[in-house]
Amino acid sequence: MCHNASVMTYLTLKFVHMVAAIATISGFLLRGYWMLVESSWLQHRLVRTLPHVVDTIFLASGIAMLWILSMNPFLQGWLVAKFAGLLAYIVLGTIALKRGATRQVRTIAFVAAVSVFAYITGVALSKSPASWLAWLAA
Repeated sequence: MCHNASVMTYLTLKFVHMVAAIATISGFLLRGYWMLVESSWLQHRLVRTLPHVVDTIFLASGIAMLWILSMNPFLQGWLVAKFAGLLAYIVLGTIALKRGATRQVRTIAFVAAVSVFAYITGVALSKSPASWLAWLAA
């Protein structure tokens, strides 16, 4: 593949990844709101299925970008931080929307999951495990 095609493919994947990130957090915020107000929408089949499709696109586009760049994510501290944050976001999100025993536990997990997503976003933008704090040191 010629260099220009690789660059265009990477840029397309980056755009898809960013759109999927926005869709992921937007959907999570909406589902979190529905959890807080105890809406029956949270049980709708599409609401239970669509996030998995969006998250798969989000993860696949990220992996594809790494593959195009021939980058080992375990050799980049900021990527390790993103993966660790992603795992924490998934666990907290599951507690917030499904597994939390009480509404209070679900609410705390929801706030924590949104906070972790903000951390991941800061890591992605700064390319530093320090996330948003990286700009204070610059």
